[in-house]
Order: sequence, then C-alpha cells, then structure tokens
Amino acid sequence: MADTENNMLLLERIGKGEEQALEELTKENMGLVRSVALRFRGRGTEYEDLVQIGAIGMIKAAKSFDFSYGTAFSTYAVPLIAGEIRRHLRDDGPIKVSRTLRKNGSDVMKEREQFLAQMGREPRVSELAERCGLTEQEIMEALEAVSPVRSIYESVGREEEGQLIDLLPDKESEIEKLTDRLALRQAVGELCQLHRQIVMLRYYKELSQEQTGRILGISQVKVSREEKKIMALLREQL
Repeated sequence: MADTENNMLLLERIGKGEEQALEELTKENMGLVRSVALRFRGRGTEYEDLVQIGAIGMIKAAKSFDFSYGTAFSTYAVPLIAGEIRRHLRDDGPIKVSRTLRKNGSDVMKEREQFLAQMGREPRVSELAERCGLTEQEIMEALEAVSPVRSIYESVGREEEGQLIDLLPDKESEIEKLTDRLALRQAVGELCQLHRQIVMLRYYKELSQEQTGRILGISQVKVSREEKKIMALLREQL
C-alpha cells in the first residue's frame, strides 16, 4: 500500500485535474482494495471482479477527497471501496430478486417484528402466512429473497435491544471490523444533526427512547419515528 505522504502528493495533483496522478494513486493503493475485497469472497462474484469493482470505489474516493477532512486517504477510502462492492452484490450480483419478492420480504419482516413485539416470541411460518395473506411457500420465498441483503446494522428484536456496532460478530477479522466501523461512521456522519444526536444518545450512550426525547425536547413517539428513518437511511448506505 502506498505511504500517506505520497498519497497526499498524488491527491493534490488529482485535485488539479491530472489524470496520470489518478492512475498512479490507483495502482499504488491496489493492495488496500484487495484487502477490502477479500472479505466479500464467496458471495457469487469472482475475487478479481470484486477487486475491479472496489477500484471504482477508490477512484470515487480520490476524486471526492477533501483535505479539510483531516484524515488519511486510506481511512477515507475504505468505506467507499466496501460500499461499492456491497452495492454490486446487492443490486448487480448474479442472483436477481424480483420487486414483488422484495416487497413481500419487506412486508413479512415488518409483520415478524410486530408479532415479536406483541407476543414475545418468533412467529411460525403459518402465522406469518395468515397475517400477510400469503401461502407458506410464498413466505419462505420472501424470507429467502431478503435474507442475503439485510444489513448487519439492522435493528434486531424489540426496539430497546437494537444496537449498531455491537452487532458485529466476534469472529470477524480485523479488516472486516475496520471496514464496517469506518463505513458506519461515515454513514452516520452524513445524517442530519437531529439524527446524529439520536444515534449518539440511543446507541452510544445507550439511553432509552424516552430519555433521548427528554434531552432533545421531543416526544418518545417522535424519537421512535425518527429512529426508523435512521435505520432505513443506514441500510441504504451500508
């Protein structure tokens, strides 16, 4: 991987519109791209193809880098590289899922969460079928359709149990943890001020929705509503 000082010199040249500098930066940082691409192997796309897709993310990082960020290029580039690969696997991968299946999957997951909140247990397939107006076979197909693309940052269980970084499995490699944390940090940083405050209070300070609402001067219902918006935004980004 290229050293930090050389990256900065190349980024200065890229800022001036030098295409040669962009080629040099890409070439010298392919080791970073390869290390990020490694974690996505075995998901239906050849490793070398993942590397090429990740390189697109690095080029985007190079063109959008701002020195005022006060961060190393590699730190800034990692979430963009990973994000580009994630988008490919989600939207352009070899397994295509129809809009109907995706919609059914979304509806089924909503019903599952509501059932879990009301009954305190996981619903049976037959119970989901009855609530959704689908056959048991359609329920299974819908669940299979949405399972591969669910974000690791999606809220789990009842609302008070949802966590962000704590959802990272203990057995992940250090590069996996790093890329996920950086991607999450960047995604949260792009939220509006209210949403950033809610994330900080709810998931870093581990306050309840009611406590968060009191601090921000809004109702618990408003916190809950905004939290759902936040999760949707983060799922889209990650």
